Amino acid sequence: MSIYNIPIEKLYGVGAKRARLFEKLGVRSVGELITFYPRTYDDWTEVSEILDASDGETVCVRAKISAPFHSGYTRTSKFIAKTVAYDESGGMELVFFNNRYISSMLKYGETYYFRGKINRDLDGIRMVSPSFSSEAEGAGIAPVYSLTAGLNNNAVVKAVKQALKMLPEKVNDPIPPEILEKYNLCGLKFALDNIHFPKDKASLETARKRLVVEELLALDLGLRGLKAHKRAENKNIIRTDYSDSFAKLLPYRLTGAQKRVIADCVEDMRSPERSLNRLVQGDVGSGKTVVAASLCYTVTNNGMQSAFMVPTEILAEQHYNSLSEIFKDTGVRIALLTGSVKQSEKDRIREELAEGEIDLVIGTHALITDATQFKRLGLVVTDEQHRFGVSQRSKLLSKGESPHLLVMSATPIPRTLGLIIFGDLDISVIDELPPGRQVIDTLLINSSKRDRALGFIRNQVSEGRQAYIVCPLVEEGETDLASAEEYAAELMLNHFSDIPIGILHGKLKPSEKESVMLDFAENRVKILVATTVIEVGVDVPNATIMMIENAERFGLSQLHQLRGRVGRGKYKSYCILVSDSSAQTSYERLKIMCATRDGFKIADADLKLRGPGDFFGSRQHGLPQLKISSLADTKNLELSREIADHISADGLYNDRYRGIKSEINRIFSSIDDSTLN
Repeated sequence: MSIYNIPIEKLYGVGAKRARLFEKLGVRSVGELITFYPRTYDDWTEVSEILDASDGETVCVRAKISAPFHSGYTRTSKFIAKTVAYDESGGMELVFFNNRYISSMLKYGETYYFRGKINRDLDGIRMVSPSFSSEAEGAGIAPVYSLTAGLNNNAVVKAVKQALKMLPEKVNDPIPPEILEKYNLCGLKFALDNIHFPKDKASLETARKRLVVEELLALDLGLRGLKAHKRAENKNIIRTDYSDSFAKLLPYRLTGAQKRVIADCVEDMRSPERSLNRLVQGDVGSGKTVVAASLCYTVTNNGMQSAFMVPTEILAEQHYNSLSEIFKDTGVRIALLTGSVKQSEKDRIREELAEGEIDLVIGTHALITDATQFKRLGLVVTDEQHRFGVSQRSKLLSKGESPHLLVMSATPIPRTLGLIIFGDLDISVIDELPPGRQVIDTLLINSSKRDRALGFIRNQVSEGRQAYIVCPLVEEGETDLASAEEYAAELMLNHFSDIPIGILHGKLKPSEKESVMLDFAENRVKILVATTVIEVGVDVPNATIMMIENAERFGLSQLHQLRGRVGRGKYKSYCILVSDSSAQTSYERLKIMCATRDGFKIADADLKLRGPGDFFGSRQHGLPQLKISSLADTKNLELSREIADHISADGLYNDRYRGIKSEINRIFSSIDDSTLN
């Protein structure tokens, strides 16, 4: 019987009540418990001397109990017990609360390892409620697990030890021996034993590397399978390429990068064996929309319809206006479908879509309602991919017979991470900005220079320009971070009492957000105080300053996106980062923003410093939950990809890989396959 089929309550000491607590942690079987890896470890292997430890430092010391316990009660009626322990350097007081048995657990005259935080004051050195182990048990590396109320770490440790004993001496390893040897990976049994109870640091790193690579390998191969499945047949073959004809419609020349990406996409759409299924990445202002427009033009002239979905109504209107101008006098029939369109107009547009009388529709979530149908949907475009869940993308795709898919994102993603996260998509990069884009000067200041910065904003506004001021919080909280509403009120009363100011944050109703943004776009509002809801917004060529308060609170990729809101017109533009953080890491991160405008260099730095959370929100990419891997671990990402290439070349269908195929099926069984279509 598989250990994944053995309920956890079969373990000694885990009854029905405790099993329900484990279930809250996602652990229902013995197999799931074995893969319930520690979230961190207490390292007892580095032993300090008492007098060498700094105040506030968490250390492990080896010391002898040198006095009997003295016990009593605090003023709040807590039981308290104290003793003294010494090593060769000196002594410290040990303090324990609400533990009446401590005097029988720590015996006078015996030596123990103590691990806890050092407190130093005029009365001496003390450690309050430390963890401890006997000298005989030794100083090792102890696992620390994620917990839930009613379930302590010791209970999990005991359960895991039992579960590991249920493993056979020779575990069926999903990775064949020749691959383990070629890529210097340990066996599965060693990895599982040492990820929970490592013999030493080297064993822990060896175990972690093996398990991380296995998980990323299964993820990579699984996504490759999805990609291959999707490409079984192209049901919307493009017979004629109209890219050159489209380029002649433009009042400017396409960049080399735009031409290359358009060619990549058209090649996909013309192939009988594969359809377009591609992510196009490019910095803000790199011309992704024009690439999409070219493909829509080719699709239209091949007798099919296109749907272009964007996250906000005002962005939809902007795209509708700009594309209407490009397609003027071409015969391309274009429509705008958003929530604010009058019902009678919606009904007319939907009727014409169903009859095939509209070639291109641009819209928001109104495109995915059941009422919206197409006669022959050949291409789906989604803009700002990180704003849509995969289920929304899937719903729009379901309105045609396997239509081509173009996903666009202005969030630069390092290549290796992109290959994993968007493993079901091909990736093209627009790595060239169109001529005429303004260079944005980025400055880092502290709050002592804020008044000078606000004076600079006033000067820009007096010259007819506009400015954004971004705050990380919506309301005043317990911290001293700037709040959008509070900050805007202060600006209105003091610095800019004579200048129209708008406020934009996530708690406004959609219609209110649209109204404020429209006022700013049409220059009725001169200064927009906002949260990151402006990260995806309209082009405001007249905006020349982006000032970001508490800049250390944002990821680099977010800051790069925000900076891209300015520099869109003919005027010199600036980004001012305000931070009083004294942390060296914060300073180094923000200096990266000042040093480069390359979104991919910034993304690489962000990935190393913060991990992938800044690229993706709540699991909207539809991937299985990773148990031990980090998508910021570029070294193991690259190794797993190399192994995946090896296995793919050999043929995953080969019987020697049946263990890996089982692992792929297991991790992908937790998600709805439709979310990956």
